[in-house]
Amino acid sequence: MTAMTLVIGNKAFSSWSLRPWLALHQTGVAFDEVLIPLRQPETKAAILAHSGAGKVPVLHHGAVTVWESLAICDYLADRFPEAGLWPDAPESRALGRAAATEMHGGFPEIRRALPMDLTREPAPQPLTPEVLIEVARITQLWRDLRCRFGAGGPFLLGRFSIADAMYAPVCTRFDTYRVPLDPVCQAYVDAILAWPAMRLWRSAVVSP
Repeated sequence: MTAMTLVIGNKAFSSWSLRPWLALHQTGVAFDEVLIPLRQPETKAAILAHSGAGKVPVLHHGAVTVWESLAICDYLADRFPEAGLWPDAPESRALGRAAATEMHGGFPEIRRALPMDLTREPAPQPLTPEVLIEVARITQLWRDLRCRFGAGGPFLLGRFSIADAMYAPVCTRFDTYRVPLDPVCQAYVDAILAWPAMRLWRSAVVSP
């Protein structure tokens, strides 16, 4: 099999790198990892050596280069259907894609006010009304999906999917900043944080 290489940023901070890393880990396929430190003078040039977009993550698979998180996840789902990164049922697949793309393009206030930082000691912080509106939308979405598909497992669509990979960084944010959650959403966050691949990622975090 042609070797895969995933180019990522710092594991403490790069939420976009975490997403396809989790999906790739779920496939069970061996892959190489290239970690480029972020926020350094040489960062931009190092990333540009892998992708003209100038951002991480980037997946190299033989002659194929994919340079965007959700696109990488979808590429993996197509190449490794046996991994079940998207469910087979049309309804759950469609709703999972909708949830993933909403995360991909939305929630700017949470991104700004609650950045992913796996080196931060968990502690609450005041949340603006704008952040609370986005938290309410995410938790509503989680509750709706868990109500529909929760019988199949602890994740949004039952078993782990790309939708969970997309929301995993949000789970770390809600945990780091101790965002108050209802029992359904707290159980989902706990399931993501306890997932072996997530624990493996966090074990490799290096404090600045």
